[in-house]
Amino acid sequence: MDGDALVAERQTSMTQGGQGQGQGQAPRKRRALPFIVLLVIFVAMAAGGTLWWLNARHYASTDDAFIDTNISQVSSQIAGRTLRILADDNELVKQGQVLVELDPRDMQVKLDQATAQRANAAAMVAQAQAQVAVQQASIDQAQANARVTEADLRQAQLDMARYRAIDPKAVTKQTVDNADAALRSSQAKLDANHQLIAVARAQLSAAQAQLQAAEASLKNADVGVENAELQLSYTKITAPQDGRVAKRNVEPGNVIGVGQSLLAVVPQETWVTANFKETQLGDMRPGQPVDIAVDTYPDIVFHGKVDSIQSGTGSVFSSLPVENATGNWVKVLQRIPVKIVFDQAPDKDHPLAPGMSVTATVTVR
Repeated sequence: MDGDALVAERQTSMTQGGQGQGQGQAPRKRRALPFIVLLVIFVAMAAGGTLWWLNARHYASTDDAFIDTNISQVSSQIAGRTLRILADDNELVKQGQVLVELDPRDMQVKLDQATAQRANAAAMVAQAQAQVAVQQASIDQAQANARVTEADLRQAQLDMARYRAIDPKAVTKQTVDNADAALRSSQAKLDANHQLIAVARAQLSAAQAQLQAAEASLKNADVGVENAELQLSYTKITAPQDGRVAKRNVEPGNVIGVGQSLLAVVPQETWVTANFKETQLGDMRPGQPVDIAVDTYPDIVFHGKVDSIQSGTGSVFSSLPVENATGNWVKVLQRIPVKIVFDQAPDKDHPLAPGMSVTATVTVR
């Protein structure tokens, strides 16, 4: 082989060797690329998690929350037949406004009876008062007669003493006997008047007792009238507070019983009851700001503040509280209700109804 052919062969061999080496490095780079991507993602996630933790530790959030208010259940205090329904569902009513009217005729009859009984009791009082006045007059008359008799007795005693002081021969025996008889008669009359005074006083005490009984009957009749008037007033069932009518379940003509629920009145004032985990309450205090997100209005964030924290977990106030001292005990993370009030009442375009789902986020630091 000549020299030119040898040089050409070496160049071809070097070119093939270089291409082989380049083809070997490319697969190694492709194998390392996924690890690099994973490393970048891990670093980004670690940085994001750190930033999230640094920010999230300043907040306590829960979606176990809802709009709450004091709903008044309106019921009847007497049994009767509904005459009229004066409020419809979702109607805005004022405190004291008549919502349901019952047939008042039965209660009106009872009021008329109680009024008649009161009039009769008042007449008995007047009669007893008159009897007391009569007995007092009898006492006064008996005492006056006693005073007259005492005067006669005094005169008879003086006459008798004078007759006894003079010479018996200067006065006849008949005169002395007459004076003695007059003395005895005056003494008897005085004793009789004293007896009459005692009898009159006893009769006065009886009349006064009758008067007290009549006055007690009158008071009882007054109470009966007041109770009948009260029962009659119950035929008009009024709104206990301002709000909107809800859950109406009565119609005209229905016969209702005592305590039967007729409708509910939902007030306009609302707040949020948020059930936070007990581990979230360490730094929570009344007055801390709260962001309130209502599921009904996802694009709006309401603002409020922590009003108070309930003195006890929800399970303590349940119908069947947990008895940890019996049986096998399993620790369960408890939740404690927190009352959150709005900084400003929601506007009329975004009404809030009790039971709406809420996510509450409290800034605790």
